[in-house]
Amino acid sequence: MKINEIIRKKRIEKGYTQEQLASFLGVSAPAVNKWEKAISYPDITLLPALARLLDTDLNTLLSFQEDLTQEEIRDFVNELAIVAESEGIDSAFSMALDKLHEYPSCDVLLLNVALTLEGLNIMSQGDNQNNPYMDDIEEMYVRASESCNPQVSCHAKSMLISKCINRKEFDTARKLIDELPEAAIYDKKQLEANLCMAEGDWEHAAQIIEQKILSKISNIQSSLYTLIEIAVRGNHLSDAEQLAGVAKETVRLFDLWECNTYIVDFLLATARKDADRCLSALEKMLPALNKGWKPVHSPLYRHIPMKETDIGQMMRHVILKELEDLEDPAYDFLRDKPEIKKILAKYNGAYDS
Repeated sequence: MKINEIIRKKRIEKGYTQEQLASFLGVSAPAVNKWEKAISYPDITLLPALARLLDTDLNTLLSFQEDLTQEEIRDFVNELAIVAESEGIDSAFSMALDKLHEYPSCDVLLLNVALTLEGLNIMSQGDNQNNPYMDDIEEMYVRASESCNPQVSCHAKSMLISKCINRKEFDTARKLIDELPEAAIYDKKQLEANLCMAEGDWEHAAQIIEQKILSKISNIQSSLYTLIEIAVRGNHLSDAEQLAGVAKETVRLFDLWECNTYIVDFLLATARKDADRCLSALEKMLPALNKGWKPVHSPLYRHIPMKETDIGQMMRHVILKELEDLEDPAYDFLRDKPEIKKILAKYNGAYDS
């Protein structure tokens, strides 16, 4: 709540009229009315007396909150995604900066905003050198990498490492890697779950373990994609096929988003320049992106609080945009296929069927 809302709420709770409050403080009733409408604000010298009169403290009166909770941060980044889709990335970026200015010392917020903005930005404008916000987002990672929170710092450094590698700034990447700590010898999440179980808090224990599983399996999936790319580039095509099979079986075993199965085929087909297989994967993947993923339906993730997002539609937009980009050589092997024009026409009307 803002100060004008707090003044009004507390005044009503105390049973004062605006005239009474003004009289107690030695100001005019119109002045109080302007405070409550946020047209003007109380003089700083009045704040202690106003706080005492309303039976509150200065921190509450001034809406001071040192940090946001994890839930508040999660809700905010979800709101950013909604704004980006409805009003555009410019509005989402402006909204994010306002929040960061309001909570400049909240490193967890800073990291999550940077991660969210980067994803939204790439989906709306692509990952290219002319992207107007990438420098600002990277600066957020730099700030987050200096956090006293080791989890925030390490995550931010990992993002910076990837960027340095992409730019072939290998010495800087190596320096950042050397700054990362070795993995802990204990499993904090498992210990937390054990404690919850001992206390009889089964819901929280399940949530901790489910989040642990989802995090680990997401890392495994990402690693499998990397191995597939390595195998293809090394011309070990039979290994790449076998790894793709493992990745698809992982999707099935761990109740992951169905679309991941087709993404594996699409990535492998693209790497191998296999037009027919790529088209087949696209015809399955694009409609699957509309289905979304409902983890609550699986006993593996039933206790994880997740809000539905339109990530599938945003991914589809990015894929179609890349397929349409004639300057992108990655899909040149598809250009002469009439099927690709039909696919594009079906999903965004870019071509005549």
